[in-house]
Amino acid sequence: MNDINENNRADHILVERVLSGDTNAFSIIISNTERLVAQIVFKMIRNNEDKKDIAQDIYLKTFHKLGTFKFQSKLSTWVAQVAYNTCLNYLERKQLVLLSNFHSDNETADERLGNPKIESEYYDTESAFFKNELSQILKSETDKLPPLYKTLITLYHNEELSYAEIAQITELPEGTIKSYLFRARKTLKDNLLKNYKKEEL
Repeated sequence: MNDINENNRADHILVERVLSGDTNAFSIIISNTERLVAQIVFKMIRNNEDKKDIAQDIYLKTFHKLGTFKFQSKLSTWVAQVAYNTCLNYLERKQLVLLSNFHSDNETADERLGNPKIESEYYDTESAFFKNELSQILKSETDKLPPLYKTLITLYHNEELSYAEIAQITELPEGTIKSYLFRARKTLKDNLLKNYKKEEL
């Protein structure tokens, strides 16, 4: 609880400084959130030329909308939400698909209910992979997933955000996030086992 209060207090101070004209304070906000923003942009946007423009647009929007931030989440989570929505708008403008027909929209009972046995099996497999963030094999296969799957995997595993935080960023229900993560991990595991020998993994 103290950590939450400390974060909230620090966020309040930073926002107040920016709103009073302190540009150095906004530089701190950028520094504190640029890794998270980059993760979202790089997972959702394929076109390298557009990535820099989108990142600049995200922080421009953040600066102009900062007065509307209500402190109902961490500041970094709110900035990530701005980043996600900006990327989403880009994909819609370009008529690009956020989530392809990778799977049927009909969830299986295992996905809806989070079958403990299956979740445990996938967790055991995935944990070994995700411990090594530098794994080129994992990166290569993750990059083949639809943008939304890539983003959710990155936010959950690399950034270690909670389901609640990811729900705030993406404005998706937590149950949907769990279902999409289940599908993404299953696809990733299946592709890894199909395309690589066990000794390579």
